[in-house]
Amino acid sequence: MFSAGAESLLHQAREIQDEELKKFCSRISKLLQAEDLGPDTLDSLQRLFLIISATKYSRRLEKTCVDLLQATLGLPACPEQLQVLCTAILREMSPSDSLSLAWDHTQNSRQLSLVASVLLAQGDRNEEVRAVGQGVLRALESRQPEGPSLRHLLPVMAKVVVLSPGILQEDQATLLSKRLVDWLRYASLQQGLPHSGSFFSTPRARQPGPITEVDGAVATDFFTVLSTGHRFTEDQWLNVQAFSMLRAWLLHSGPEGPGTLDTDDRSEQEGSTLSVISATSSSAGRLLPPRERLREVAFEYCQRLIEQSNRRALRKGDSDLQKACLVEAVLVLDVLCRQDPTFLYRSLSCLKALHGRVRGDPASVRVLLPLAHFFLSHGEAAAVDSEAVYQHLFTRIPAEQFHSPLLAFEFIQFCRDNLHLFGGHLSTLRLSFPNLFKFLAWNSPPLTSEFVALLPALVDAGTALEMLHALLDLPCLTAVLDLQLRSSPAPSERPLWDTSLRAPSCLEAFRDPQFQGLFQYLLRPKASGTTERLAPLHQLLQPMAGCARVVQCAEAVPTLLQAFFSAVTQVADGALINQLALLLLGRSDSLYPAPGYAARVHSVLSSQFPALCTLKPSLVVELARDLLEFLGSVNGLCSRASLVTSVVWAVGEYLSVTYDRRCTVEQINKFFEALEALLFEVTQCRPSAALPRCPPQVVTALMTTLTKLASRSQDLIPRASLLLSKMRTLAQSSATSSTHSKEGAEAIRTRATELLTLLKMPSVAQFVLTPSTEVCSPRYHRDANTALALRTVSRLVEREAGLLPG
Repeated sequence: MFSAGAESLLHQAREIQDEELKKFCSRISKLLQAEDLGPDTLDSLQRLFLIISATKYSRRLEKTCVDLLQATLGLPACPEQLQVLCTAILREMSPSDSLSLAWDHTQNSRQLSLVASVLLAQGDRNEEVRAVGQGVLRALESRQPEGPSLRHLLPVMAKVVVLSPGILQEDQATLLSKRLVDWLRYASLQQGLPHSGSFFSTPRARQPGPITEVDGAVATDFFTVLSTGHRFTEDQWLNVQAFSMLRAWLLHSGPEGPGTLDTDDRSEQEGSTLSVISATSSSAGRLLPPRERLREVAFEYCQRLIEQSNRRALRKGDSDLQKACLVEAVLVLDVLCRQDPTFLYRSLSCLKALHGRVRGDPASVRVLLPLAHFFLSHGEAAAVDSEAVYQHLFTRIPAEQFHSPLLAFEFIQFCRDNLHLFGGHLSTLRLSFPNLFKFLAWNSPPLTSEFVALLPALVDAGTALEMLHALLDLPCLTAVLDLQLRSSPAPSERPLWDTSLRAPSCLEAFRDPQFQGLFQYLLRPKASGTTERLAPLHQLLQPMAGCARVVQCAEAVPTLLQAFFSAVTQVADGALINQLALLLLGRSDSLYPAPGYAARVHSVLSSQFPALCTLKPSLVVELARDLLEFLGSVNGLCSRASLVTSVVWAVGEYLSVTYDRRCTVEQINKFFEALEALLFEVTQCRPSAALPRCPPQVVTALMTTLTKLASRSQDLIPRASLLLSKMRTLAQSSATSSTHSKEGAEAIRTRATELLTLLKMPSVAQFVLTPSTEVCSPRYHRDANTALALRTVSRLVEREAGLLPG
C-alpha cells in the first residue's frame, strides 16, 4: 500500500484531463526548446512521467512534444538525468506509431542503451529487435572486452536474447559465449582507481586495494557478484552483468534451444550417464568448444557463489545479496544439469549441503524454492527424499512467512510452474491448501489472479467441501493472522498490520483458552477432513471487520468462488453436488461481517445454486426437506434475497416428474404451502410488523413458482388463482407504495395478471410452465409430417392475417 502522500499524488495525476495535459505538453515543449535545460525542465518531465504512468490506459501526447523528447534524448550534451526521464516517458507511450528513433545515428554508448530500451518497448514492429541486437553485436566484435561501451550495452543484449533468440548467427553466438567466459572468469581482483584525486592526495593513497569477500577477508579466488570493494573496474561491472544474463543465454543457446527434455527421458538419461561418466576436470575445460567452456565456467562460478554464501556478511545489504545470488546460482545449476547430465553428479553434494543449511534459517527461505524445483526436475537421479522436502516446504513456510509479499508471490508461482512435475506429490500440495490460503488471505490483491489459475489443480473431490468453507472464511482468516502477528513475541522491524486499529478485546479472545480450538482450526496447516462452525469467531472478531486488509480480502473472495465452482463442477459426482448445495444454503447466513461481504457472496451463491441444479436436476427432490426448512423462515430474507430467489426458481423449474420420477403430488403440495406462507409473510403490510422491505424480484419469483406448482397439481389451481388475485389487488393499493417502488409494484401487478390468464387455461398453463423435453429441444425440422403440418398452419395464419383490416 502507498503512503497517504503518494496516494494523493497518484489521484491528482489520474484526474488530469486531456485539455490540461495538452497545455502542460505545450509548456514542456517550450522548456525543451530553450538552450538551458535547467531544474524547471527536470521537474516538468518528472511530473509528465507521473501523469502518463499513473493510469492503465495510454495518454496521448502532442506530436511536437514527442518529437522534442526524442530530440532531447539524442543530444550529446544533454544531462543524463533528463535523458533517462525522456526515455521513461517514451517507453510508457510504447508501442506508438509516432516514435521515430534512429539506432544507427547514435554513437554514445549510454545513449545507445537508452534508445535501445525504447525500441525494444515498441515490440518487433519493424524488426527493431533484430536491428538492436545486430548493433550490439557489432559493438562486441569491434571493441575489446574491456571497452567502456559494453557496460551499458550488455543489458540490452540480455533483453534481445529473451525477446528474439533466433536472430543470432552461429559465429555471433560463439563470440558472445567467448566474451561471457572472459568476463565471468577473468575479471580483475584489484579495486578500481578513484575518479579523481585531490591536490593533497598522495600517489600511495590512490593505489587500488584488493577485492575482498563479504566478511572482509581478501579475495583469493576469482571475482564474482559477491566480491566487495569501494570502486569497481569496467571488467568487474561486466562480470556482474554477465552473470545477470547467464541463465537466459544458457537457456537459449543450449543444445535443445529454449525447450527442454521431457522429465522422464531426462531422468533416464541422467541415471544412465552418471553411472559411467565422472566429473570433467576444470583443466580440460580450456580445450572445450566455446559453449561447453561457458557451461564449465558457469558451473565454477555458481560453486564459488555457494561457497561465498557461507561467509558471514558484515553488512545487511551484502547478506541480502548472498540470498539473491544463491537463488540465481541454483537456477543456473538446474539449467546446466538439464543440458548436460554430467553436471548433476558434481552438483548434488553441494546442493544437498546447501538445503540442509538453509532449511533451518528463516531468512534464507527463498532459496528453498529453487532447490525444491531442482529436486523435482531431476527426479530419482537426485537421490533426495523429496517427500521430506515438500512436507517442510508446504507445512512450515506458509505458516511462518505468510506476511512476506515477495515470498508469497514466488511460492504460488513455484506451485503453478511445477504442477507438471509434482506427480505423486500433487496430493501433498492439495492437502496443504489451508496453508496456501494464508498467503492469499494476507496478500489477496496481488495474488488473486495467481490463485484463480492455481485453484483447478488444488480442487479435489475429497477436500472440496472443506475448501469452500475455507474460501468463505478467508476474511476471518485475515483477521486471525493479524492477531497472530500482533501476539508474536518477536515483532518485525516495521508493523505489518494496521496500526490505526485498536482491538484489545480481539487480542484477549485470541489468547483465551476457551477459543483456542477454533483459532487453531482456522490456522491449521493441512486439510483435516472435518469442518467447524466458526460463527463464534465471526462475532468475536467483528471489531476487525473494517481493517483495510480484511476488506481487501473480502473483495477478492467472490472472484475466487467463481473459480472454485468452475473447477469443482468438473470433478463433482451426484453426492458431492448435493453436499455443495446444502453448504450454500447453510453458510448463506453465517459469514464474517466485513462491509459488503455478505451481499457479494450471496450474488455468487445465487448464480451457482441453479448451476448445481442444472448439473443434477434431481437435487430438488432429494433435498426437499432441507429446501423446505430453508424457505420456511423469513429471517434475513432481504439480506439473502438473491439466493432465496434462486432457490425458489429452482423449485419451480425442477420439482417435476419430468426431471425426477420420484417427485410426488404430496411434495408439490408441501412446497406450495411453504411458498404460499412465505409470500404472505413478505407481502403483509401491517404497520406493527417489523418486517424488512422485500425486493419485488422475490415476490414475482414466488408467484411464478406457485403457478408452476399449481399447473402440475390441478387441485391447487383455485388456491393459486385466489392468491394471484389478491396480489394483483395488493399491487394496485396505496399500501404497497410504502414497501415497493412504483416500478416494483407495476412488475408485481403485471406478473400476477399474466399468471392469472394462464391458469384460466390449465392445459395451456402446463404446456407453457412445464414444457416437455420435446418442446424444450424441438426436432420439428427433422420430422417430415410435422414440418408439413406446420407449413400448412403457417399459410392459414398468414392468409387470415391478410384478411384483417390494416
